Amino acid sequence: MGRGQGEQRPAEEPAPIRVLLADDHALVRRGFKLMLDAQPDLGVVGEAADGEQAVELAGRLRPDVVLMDLHMPGMDGVRATELITAGLPQVRVLALSTFDLDENVVAALRAGAAGFLPKDVSPEELIEGVRVVHRGESAVAPRLLTRLISTFVRAARPAGRPRTEPARPEGLPELTAREREILVLIARGRSNAEIAAELAVSPSTVKNHVTSLFAKIGARDRAQAVIAAYEAGLVRPGE
Repeated sequence: MGRGQGEQRPAEEPAPIRVLLADDHALVRRGFKLMLDAQPDLGVVGEAADGEQAVELAGRLRPDVVLMDLHMPGMDGVRATELITAGLPQVRVLALSTFDLDENVVAALRAGAAGFLPKDVSPEELIEGVRVVHRGESAVAPRLLTRLISTFVRAARPAGRPRTEPARPEGLPELTAREREILVLIARGRSNAEIAAELAVSPSTVKNHVTSLFAKIGARDRAQAVIAAYEAGLVRPGE
């Protein structure tokens, strides 16, 4: 019998997020697999013990997200991240490190990682991190990101130039004055909602500016945008 006119078809459930694990410790991979496979919307599709294997499996399996340990023998997670994001732009990499403040974290974000989490995060934070990067967002807490970059990114400036001198006007000249202002606020850890409140504009206006400035500077997400702001001298480490 056909469906009644007002009856709706049941919505199809979205396909699970396909995750590739890259870590040189088998016990760590097993723990992550148990956590992720227990979620109805997540599924581990492969495991790699080093960076080279991670690149090979990512190309063959085309996962949605790669959980990438940065410290592995042979090819490390930074180089593997660079190769995966360059060759498979649709694959999102979530970097993992034992250390909160680690120069390899910034290197991985610069290489294209969509976010960073310390390896001792709670299962809930890890699971949510995978979902967040799969949505196309950054899984780095804004203030943690700012602290990391403030510690390890040093914007070039002429010798003898005082710290308090304003950023050079030629920094990222392709941006409008408003886009540059918003980028500075992003680099200081503000969310879109906080930026909208501070500038007295609507959140949708901020979102449009963010989309535009990301395209102009070639940033995939907030992590890369913050790095660009520091390297252009728009924000100083420690500000």
